[in-house]
Amino acid sequence: MLHTSNPIIKHKAGLLNHAEELGYVSRACKVMGFSRYTCYRYQEPVETGGIDALINQSRRTPNLKNRVDSETEQAALKYAIDFPAHGQVRTNNELRKLGVFISPSGVRSIWLCNDLENFKKHLVALEKQVAENGIILTEGQLAALERKKHDDEVCGEIQTAHPSYLGSQDTFYVGNLKGVGRIYQQTFVDTYSKIAFAKLYTTKTPITAADMFYL
Repeated sequence: MLHTSNPIIKHKAGLLNHAEELGYVSRACKVMGFSRYTCYRYQEPVETGGIDALINQSRRTPNLKNRVDSETEQAALKYAIDFPAHGQVRTNNELRKLGVFISPSGVRSIWLCNDLENFKKHLVALEKQVAENGIILTEGQLAALERKKHDDEVCGEIQTAHPSYLGSQDTFYVGNLKGVGRIYQQTFVDTYSKIAFAKLYTTKTPITAADMFYL
């Protein structure tokens, strides 16, 4: 008979004891709701290592997060820079042709962990490689950089390094006030911080445009 007060293996010891009392494993399993395979799986370690072996058997190996090997990870990172315009599905398909097997979601996970989850960030990494290592760009990389430049121009994005580096200024007609006349607004926007300033004038001349800087 097996004796234990450990709640983790108490049900296992109870099954083995019941099987021993009845003399039939199948009957004991039917009564207690276990399969014969389970009973035999409990019996084997007890016969070789005693009841303590059941405790070791109950200790589960912790499930580590899914992690690809370093070679696969480096391949996915390199591909993002070599072909910045390709998405995770295209990357998955092309890497398979090279013998690197990873799912599209796996590709995205690697990119997320390395701050490369979108086209714009691929280009940032590419530009960094050019600046640091002086790599020669391929036609695909040049096309991707040109595409970004065009998109930035369409969206009105401007490359700016820090506050006060570059500003954008324009004049707008506001309306007509009785007793005052025409009103114009001079607007200045710092392109880095996106902070805007505005002043109202009764004329739209170079003098009022210059006066805008004396806030």
